[in-house]
Amino acid sequence: MLEVKHITKSFGGINAVAECSLKVTRGSITGLIGPNGAGKTTLFNLITGHYKPDNGRILFQGRRIDGLRPDQVFKQKIYRTFQITREFSQMTVLEYLMLIPPRQVGEKIWNTWFRVKAVREQEARLQEKALEVLEFVELLELKDEYAGSLSGGQKKLLELARSMMAAPHMVLLDEPGAGVNPTLMRKLTANIRKLCQQRQITFFLIEHDMDLVMELCNPVIVLSEGKKLMEGTPREIRRDERVLEAYLGGQYR
Repeated sequence: MLEVKHITKSFGGINAVAECSLKVTRGSITGLIGPNGAGKTTLFNLITGHYKPDNGRILFQGRRIDGLRPDQVFKQKIYRTFQITREFSQMTVLEYLMLIPPRQVGEKIWNTWFRVKAVREQEARLQEKALEVLEFVELLELKDEYAGSLSGGQKKLLELARSMMAAPHMVLLDEPGAGVNPTLMRKLTANIRKLCQQRQITFFLIEHDMDLVMELCNPVIVLSEGKKLMEGTPREIRRDERVLEAYLGGQYR
């Protein structure tokens, strides 16, 4: 579904990503791990159009997307979350979700005067969809709360809900487990699995929580110094001496 071919990106003469090539298979939950400075977030920024690659190509469903702006990448049905959530804190949870779908009739100011019925009908459909999504991620009781008042774990669930409103083909998650307590982590993990299995959404995620990666992801790609070090099943990753030494310590020996 996603193919990165010999991508390079330098900053001040330092290669953050160096001749990196990898693939993400449709319908998978693929993990991306590596030490700080390995180039993981830079790679996500290249895929989603926040950075332009110096060399190489990025293909999504057979089409080149390197060089596209972030909004153009979003229109290709790729949704990306960030390590630190960026919610509109003074919007309610329900309003925040209704904002996501593109090409809304009410975005053009004259439609609020001359196409009032169309605007109201679309808003009603979006509200119904948003309520269904909130029920799916078990946040329905918080629909009227301000998004900024949620806990860190609830905000991560809200980010997942936002992705559902965008109807993506692929979701890129940057450390979804960061700052999430164990109870909400179980909810988050279960929801990712359900979205992959039931709605055929492909996930590509960066994560430092190795327990989460080993439980949720298959395959796992290891990045080191901007390059793919290896790729394999969680079991193979556990057994690889380079990975054990550099990233996982001794807990999986």
